[in-house]
Amino acid sequence: MRDKIRELTKDTAIYGISTIVGRFLNFLLIPFYTHFISTGAMGVYTNIYAYVAFLNILYIYGMDAAFMKYSSLAAPGEKKQTFSSAYLAVSLTTLLLSGLLFLLRSPFNSLMQVPSRYSHLVVYVVFIVLCDTLALIPFANLRLERRAKKFALVKLGNILLNLGLNLLFFIKLRMGIESIFLANLIASAATLLVLLPEILPRLRGGIRADLLRRMLRFGLPYLPASLASIMVHVIDRPIVLRLTDHHTLGLYQTGHKLGIFMMLVVSMFQYAWQPFFLNNAREKNAREMFARVMTLFVLAAGLLWAVVSLFIDLFAGWEFAAGRSLIAAPFLPGLVIVPVILLAYLFNGIYVNLWAGIYIEEKTKYFPLVTGAGALVNVAANFLLIPRLGIMGAALAVLASYLVMALLLHQVARRFYPVPYEYGKLARILGTVIVTAAAYYWIYFRVGIELWHRCALLAGFIALLLALRVVTRQDLRRVKELLPRKKRVTSNKSARG
Repeated sequence: MRDKIRELTKDTAIYGISTIVGRFLNFLLIPFYTHFISTGAMGVYTNIYAYVAFLNILYIYGMDAAFMKYSSLAAPGEKKQTFSSAYLAVSLTTLLLSGLLFLLRSPFNSLMQVPSRYSHLVVYVVFIVLCDTLALIPFANLRLERRAKKFALVKLGNILLNLGLNLLFFIKLRMGIESIFLANLIASAATLLVLLPEILPRLRGGIRADLLRRMLRFGLPYLPASLASIMVHVIDRPIVLRLTDHHTLGLYQTGHKLGIFMMLVVSMFQYAWQPFFLNNAREKNAREMFARVMTLFVLAAGLLWAVVSLFIDLFAGWEFAAGRSLIAAPFLPGLVIVPVILLAYLFNGIYVNLWAGIYIEEKTKYFPLVTGAGALVNVAANFLLIPRLGIMGAALAVLASYLVMALLLHQVARRFYPVPYEYGKLARILGTVIVTAAAYYWIYFRVGIELWHRCALLAGFIALLLALRVVTRQDLRRVKELLPRKKRVTSNKSARG
């Protein structure tokens, strides 16, 4: 038992580190892009990749999850048949969809509102999505076979190649926005080539019709939930473009991407949290422990929110050379939304905290309903707020969607697995965040925020937390006592001694 849990923890760490490092490396490209493309071109790139996210979901239609389920249940002699059925089916539909998208590239460009000078980029999109989709089943197989190191190496290799090619195409070849798409295509194609030794030996069985029907029945219901989930994450980009222009979308994307600092914290927590609550679900004091974890997470995330929100634009605007800042000057106005985006990801972290009861009681059927509600709120709030508030309206729509998802999931979790959360402390922490945010924006828009304002707000934030006695030393000692301790096993030699 312990060995299996240790293996799970090790694999989780490998997957988690590779994912987090990958996201951070991709984030580094955003400041880089601001020095080589205009805000309008940034908007074009952002909008196209929002549609790529939707295409990725449509192309795989839940077959990766279906493959993992049926391959894990298959006898050793039937695993190749399962892989072959899933992979060949996905390959056929991918080729058909790609061919259709290629033939309809003009209407698709019109749908995406791509300017005519960038219309050729849709060809890159077709082949990027094709290569990425054909790699999904092999990646799922690596996870099933617990080959986490190879999974992580291939993923990181893709990202590093993409990063290197971006530098080459932008700096050396001066290819502009096309650099992003060409680098992505080459990296995706290289990844597929690296995975060919995993694919070809497993394609000998052809497609077994009855097995494919079972996988489709299992996988297709994932499609609506996956589409709702991706809507929460990216639907704001096409809506911003439809209601404003590419320049505004470019500013919005820059500010939104700087929310990565909170997103990375939530991602790291998520990788550790799921195995933690599953492994400790039967502990006598599990619910009290989960409540303490929620409080400490919100406190840590609140502190991160304060530091990043108050100083991120100073950091981004720092000139490392004459006329050269980390984020190019034309993009800096987009940073006004960063505090709101960070707060949205904080509520996403609360949503992840609330997973515990849902998973423990096996009520995951409620996730699509909660996610769907978040998606609807996101869309409605975007159309309502963007005409009035511009990119700030879009940021508030993201915040509203994550807030609604957290509240709805809390209601579901409380019904099936009530946890004694410290609501008073949580309210005081979040209240301190909201008060600080209101003061920040009041100063920002009324008189212009200076360094001393920022320092005063941070000091006030910390002082208010201390005054409200959100967390005490006694609380920290109690959390330490709640964590399960390893039992000391006395060896026979020691006993004899």
